[in-house]
Amino acid sequence: MTRIFQRLFLIFTIFGFASVAFADEAAKKAAQDTIRGQIEAFKAGDDAKAFSYAAPNIHMFFPDVQGFMAMVKKGYQPVWNPKNYDFGRTKEPKDGQIVQELLVTGPDGKPWTAIYTMTRDPSGAWLINGVQIVPGDDSSA
Repeated sequence: MTRIFQRLFLIFTIFGFASVAFADEAAKKAAQDTIRGQIEAFKAGDDAKAFSYAAPNIHMFFPDVQGFMAMVKKGYQPVWNPKNYDFGRTKEPKDGQIVQELLVTGPDGKPWTAIYTMTRDPSGAWLINGVQIVPGDDSSA
């Protein structure tokens, strides 16, 4: 009888870990989908849609689409108009946020790393809470 309980415990433990990993993977994919959605909206010229991916704190600083887009075009050229991009490392969800790296080739051909901080809204959707852009490693270029 003890062996049965040990086996059941092992099975539940394995499935428990698997479901946690799946939840983190699902959150990662959803956060990446948000970033991808915003970049594709930028590329399509759909400023309102691009603005919709921003978290409430961004909306507090930039209450209208025009102000938001002026800021993006001035300070975030690599993500506003990328030649190409790919997702880099993802920091596991912590304190309700995900940190996602985006490896970007800017419009000038230079490499950049955009570090996105993602947060969930009350409905559970991932939104962009902030982006930091740093020069990328051009040794692979």
